[in-house]
Amino acid sequence: MRILLITLLVLPVLAPVLDAQTPAMSDIDRMRIAEAFRLAEAIGDRLWPDWDKAPFAVLLVTSEREFLIRHPKPSDDFTFVDEDALLKSKVWARKRRYEPNLLATFPAVGGVPTVVIGQAENTSAKTSTRWVITLLHEHFHQLQYSRPGYYAEVEALGLARGDQTGMWMLNYPFPYARPEIREQFSVMSKLLAQALRPAKKADFAKRLRAYLDAKEGFRSRLAPDDYKYFSFQVWQEGIARYTEYRMAKLAAAEYKPSREFRNLKDYSPFEQEANAILQRIERELISTQLDEAKRVAFYTVGAAEGLILDLANPAWRKYYFEQKFSLDKHLLARKGE
Repeated sequence: MRILLITLLVLPVLAPVLDAQTPAMSDIDRMRIAEAFRLAEAIGDRLWPDWDKAPFAVLLVTSEREFLIRHPKPSDDFTFVDEDALLKSKVWARKRRYEPNLLATFPAVGGVPTVVIGQAENTSAKTSTRWVITLLHEHFHQLQYSRPGYYAEVEALGLARGDQTGMWMLNYPFPYARPEIREQFSVMSKLLAQALRPAKKADFAKRLRAYLDAKEGFRSRLAPDDYKYFSFQVWQEGIARYTEYRMAKLAAAEYKPSREFRNLKDYSPFEQEANAILQRIERELISTQLDEAKRVAFYTVGAAEGLILDLANPAWRKYYFEQKFSLDKHLLARKGE
């Protein structure tokens, strides 16, 4: 679950008091977070302009405590723990408020977009390398949210319909179960999977055209707001998932993990993780049922469209933030047309 504004998650008015002796983070958690910071600094700007300018505040949720790292203005319910040399940051803590399996980015502390993330063992990431990539996915959301005008432009979409909590991003009444919508989405997704693996350059242009035609068929079956919601999720969550793959692929080619990180018992090479992410995208395009997966199915489409754009319109990332909330213009401006 990754949400922009979840004021519903915010919490008791009275802050819990920490024990007299606040335990520090475990060494393995520190190594994972430090590796994510190190990887982001090494290659993040290679993928996204201004990656290093986005806030990278992290709230690590453990079974008993929450630890706040790299936050510019901790709220009063946090207690200072120490200055961590490995993390190159001050660390604060409070008693746990969020669920230990949470993976989300929202203004959780002091109005600053903060990655709220459970330990690897308690989340869907499970292992250290996958968890680091997931943390970078969430950091990409921080980059999105920190862009000038982002919040006002989201509001201007007109999809909230009076909801001030941001929960509309999860609960928007999209017609997932309508047969003609579900069936056309399946056709479109399978054509997108075919376009991802063309045998020849000529095949790529043909398969991309087939996909775009099917996508137009999908759009024509939807009300304008419904297609706008689909496009928003493709742009926001889909490209965050695309970023996971591209960061893992870049890390495999250009980044050497620290010895301490490589020595973790659940370490896996970044190349292995990149391959697993790509295989999942391809598998979900073919097998996902829209009425079952609902909005999450749109994330897979967005990730695949990002990969298609790398082939069809390689400069697209330069304009991603200028043309918000839809990838359609990028696809239609593909190279050669």
